[in-house]
Amino acid sequence: MPTIQADKLTNIAATLLRGAGASDEEASIVSRHSIGANLAGHDSHGVILIPTYIDRINRGHIVPGAPYEVTRESSNSTVVDGNWGFGYVVSERLMAETIEKARTGSVAAATVFRQSHVGRVADYPMMAAEAGMIGIMTADSGRSAKSVVPFGGREPRLGTNPICIAMPSNLPGPMFIDMATSAVAAGKLGVAVARGASIPEGWLLDSEGNPTTDPTALRNGGAMLPLGGPEGHKGYGLSVMVEILSGILTGLGFGHDPSGRHNDGCFMAVFNIEAFRPLEEFKNEVTEFAQYLKSSPTAQGFDEVYYPGELEHLRTKKLLQEGIFIEDATWAKLEGLAEEYGVTAELSL
Repeated sequence: MPTIQADKLTNIAATLLRGAGASDEEASIVSRHSIGANLAGHDSHGVILIPTYIDRINRGHIVPGAPYEVTRESSNSTVVDGNWGFGYVVSERLMAETIEKARTGSVAAATVFRQSHVGRVADYPMMAAEAGMIGIMTADSGRSAKSVVPFGGREPRLGTNPICIAMPSNLPGPMFIDMATSAVAAGKLGVAVARGASIPEGWLLDSEGNPTTDPTALRNGGAMLPLGGPEGHKGYGLSVMVEILSGILTGLGFGHDPSGRHNDGCFMAVFNIEAFRPLEEFKNEVTEFAQYLKSSPTAQGFDEVYYPGELEHLRTKKLLQEGIFIEDATWAKLEGLAEEYGVTAELSL
């Protein structure tokens, strides 16, 4: 159970991706986003997925060097076919282009289809926030294997369908919300399986439709619940809207097809603050708003009120110093790939 510094882990991930056929640029982008997820405390989207991405490369489900194809475009909108390239690479480029369009057009939006997993959705709207703009992104896997039941149902019909909104501010860390519209992100179940841990009740139903704390239940015919517990109709409704934006608007469609290829369809929107009010005034007021929230007396069992995104910022600072814990099951997979590609020296501790 090693603990590894972020820069070393980033280099390990990039080396393995290059061994599987990724270019230097692709490997650098994917590893940066992946280890960034570990640093933020979202291990479900971190280095644990590198073996999955390599498996998808080997099966032809991810195509290194895939062309970035703009299929429809206006001064304020873009539609991109990623041609099964790395979702990190495609979405990072598209968000950068959407930000540039918002600089001149005040508001810009984009959709992308036929790309692989984009990882932690927050990474892309935060690019807009860093540029002094509001960023929004939603994601869905189109007509592929689905794992979330509609509220009141017991068979999967929806994806985990994440949504993120990020705001510029003068806070120490970014102000954003990034969440699955399911009770939990699917990757957290994979982490629980890898660590031999149980999960809270309210996340999953087993194959018989009964609540379970066994994280392996999903792969054994179970299904995930929508966000909200007894008020799950709220998460369900939000998930439906995300699916329309990211699945139907992009042209991916909808439906549960277990044999379908993982296909992250995404909707992005960027709003230039300066089109609405002076940027610094906005940033200052968002900062004051966060401080106002944090000034609330704490409820029993809480030591501090955090603004949205603050915990990820604090975890990143902490783990940059302490290193990132890697469970044995994941480390063994990385070692196996390193041996296959003849780069075992990269994993020496």
